[in-house]
Amino acid sequence: MAAGQEVSSRILTIPNAISFLRLALVPLFAVLIVRGDDAWALAVLAISGASDWLDGVLARRLDQVTKLGQMLDPAADRLFIFVTLLGLAWRDVVPLWLVLVIVARDLTLLALLPALTRHGYGPLPVSFVGKAATFALLYAFPLLLLAESPGALGATASIIGWAFTWWGVGLYWLAGFQYVRQTRQLLAPSHRPDPQDTAAG
Repeated sequence: MAAGQEVSSRILTIPNAISFLRLALVPLFAVLIVRGDDAWALAVLAISGASDWLDGVLARRLDQVTKLGQMLDPAADRLFIFVTLLGLAWRDVVPLWLVLVIVARDLTLLALLPALTRHGYGPLPVSFVGKAATFALLYAFPLLLLAESPGALGATASIIGWAFTWWGVGLYWLAGFQYVRQTRQLLAPSHRPDPQDTAAG
């Protein structure tokens, strides 16, 4: 968001339509990855990544930053991460423990929402570390999928993909600890700021 840009409650905007399209691509991607149609699955991931960038740019340039959009964008990212993980685990490309580690972090944050809601706060804004973690994971999983290719291409993709994976998991949990600490600060009796100043989406 640009400085001074207002967040509206509109629903029908171009960026929101793009976000809904990304969400609609999730089940299609799930089918493709389970069936082993890797080329098409990678194409869907590429479209999703491009649309993720596009809806943010349009929201700022068209002054269409909305509360709904602030929820849809990270929701689509998390769904793609979760579905990709499940598909890769189904095909034994990644171990099951990796799925559990990432899902455990999201469940931890989900457990914070009731307390935040009771005190008038919405979901916490996505931090820079959280965005970096999502970026790393969304790059890691297509590379791990590409690592199934034979020869030097697959070997190179595997090395780079696992590097992104480890960085992504580490940053994902670091961001999670930051959200937990922020929640404790917001809910502490000695520090109870105006919910309108901190709530997002």
